Amino acid sequence: MSARASLDTVRTWATTAARAASEKQGRDTVVLAVGRVLAITDAFVITSGANPRQVRTIAEAVEEQVKGVGGPAPVRIEGLDDARWVLMDYGDFVVHVLLEDAREFYALERLWGDGEVWDWDDLRPAGVAAE
Repeated sequence: MSARASLDTVRTWATTAARAASEKQGRDTVVLAVGRVLAITDAFVITSGANPRQVRTIAEAVEEQVKGVGGPAPVRIEGLDDARWVLMDYGDFVVHVLLEDAREFYALERLWGDGEVWDWDDLRPAGVAAE
């Protein structure tokens, strides 16, 4: 395995993934810094889609846009067959795209709630709340 990227670089890639998910109507997208509590990766991007087609579309957009900013290709992608929970492992960060009911059931934000939340939506106008 190659050397790990700097935390600033990982933040750039993870926030790019979050924006890509948001552009495809990913819901309640969050980026959690989990490196202090999980040694194998630095960040999780978690988002949800309303149906399997949207989950696949989000995953495709994430891969395309991360590559577009010079980021890596995923080391592996799991779950595309049924698109209930697509896990995109980039090594330095992991993207989870889940159907809404799966996200509620697995509650990854609660499980990894000790991680710092990274702000990724710097394009939102001041005073406008996230969905």
